[in-house]
This record gives sequence, C-alpha cells and structure tokens, in this order.
Amino acid sequence: MTFAVFQTGGKQYLAQEGDRIRIEKIIGDYKVGDAVSFKDVLVLSDDSDIKIGTPMIEGAEIKAEITQIARLPKITVIKYLQKSRYFKKNGHKQPFFEVRITSVK
Repeated sequence: MTFAVFQTGGKQYLAQEGDRIRIEKIIGDYKVGDAVSFKDVLVLSDDSDIKIGTPMIEGAEIKAEITQIARLPKITVIKYLQKSRYFKKNGHKQPFFEVRITSVK
C-alpha cells in the first residue's frame, strides 16, 4: 500500500493513488480536468519502507487531476455584545478544489 503525506494551502493531506481529496483553492488559472502536481511531500511510504522528509523529500512528487471546483456551504459569523447595541453579521463560502490522485512517486 503506497501512501504519502503532502502539504498545500497550509494544510497536510494523506493521499493514496485513486483517492479523491478536497484541498484549499490553488492560486492560478485552473479548470476542471487540469493536471496538478505537489512537490511538498513530507512522508512517502511503499510496501517495503517509509521515507520521512526533513522537512521535504527531494524528488518526491504527487500528481493529481482536478475533478471539481466549487465552494463549501456558507459560514455565518455573528459578533454580538448585549446592552451596547453592537451586532455584526458576516459570512463567506470557502472555495475548494477536489482532486483525484493519479500517481504517488
């Protein structure tokens, strides 16, 4: 079982070949079907051994294909102070990419 831990968007993800993972939006002009690669691989494991980077593994790469570009449901943020007439309501929809891992090397 080959798996890897990679970093993108300030977060770490566990990936195996064929997995579908929701990651933070990548800066740039990407469309559904585009190929992306992640070179910030922290841990790489195959059936025989485990490689741990210090902090990254040289030459390791994870290739993926973008399957969906969307936004999560709206998150509402409310700030309220009683007896002072203070009320603020904000919200946003966090964008994400869903990628399918094609190869782990």
